[in-house]
Amino acid sequence: MRILIVEDDELLGEGLVTALKRQDHAVDWLRDGVSASAALVSEEFDVVLLDLGLPRQDGLSVLAKLRAAGQRVPVLILTARDQLGDKVKGLDLGADDYLVKPFELPELLARVRALGRRARGQARNQIVHGEIVLDPAACQCTWQGRIIDLPRKEFTLLRVLIENAGRVLTREAVVQKMYGWDEDPESNALEVYVHHLRRKLYPELIRTVRGVGYLVEPP
Repeated sequence: MRILIVEDDELLGEGLVTALKRQDHAVDWLRDGVSASAALVSEEFDVVLLDLGLPRQDGLSVLAKLRAAGQRVPVLILTARDQLGDKVKGLDLGADDYLVKPFELPELLARVRALGRRARGQARNQIVHGEIVLDPAACQCTWQGRIIDLPRKEFTLLRVLIENAGRVLTREAVVQKMYGWDEDPESNALEVYVHHLRRKLYPELIRTVRGVGYLVEPP
């Protein structure tokens, strides 16, 4: 998933970026509310981790603008404010979940996975496509009951395509979901990853739509 972190605490922000990248997510990090509101208008994210006590514009204002614009991206509020009224206000403004600082990292990662499942309408963490099963928590792929060794970016690409089965994804859309702003993929990286996935799984899995992008057919 592509995740936006909006957090002005440098130490916490760096820790979240590292932890989420290890879980195979594309991660972008902003430190103030104005920049976050602008990014949420121009970019597409799968989950937003939103602090409330932000400079320039507070997190609740960012959330209110986001929902007023009709955007449904899942939002997990991260804040030191532990009063019931703050939680109720955040949830009423459209937050999907609320986590009070300090928190344990495994709980945060589990909540992020849960928001991703909910957004996709899935009841369990595994992503199943025919005989392919992806386990995002373990970054593991199995096919026909066998574990398939996939490096992080190959796993991410396969997950993006399977989660959008039946849709042709442009190269630009795939890159946006796979890479954060601080990552610069090589020009032929996607083609190389697609080649490896076809070889490790089966050639018909990923179809190249000439001049457009890639397609995984529904199972």
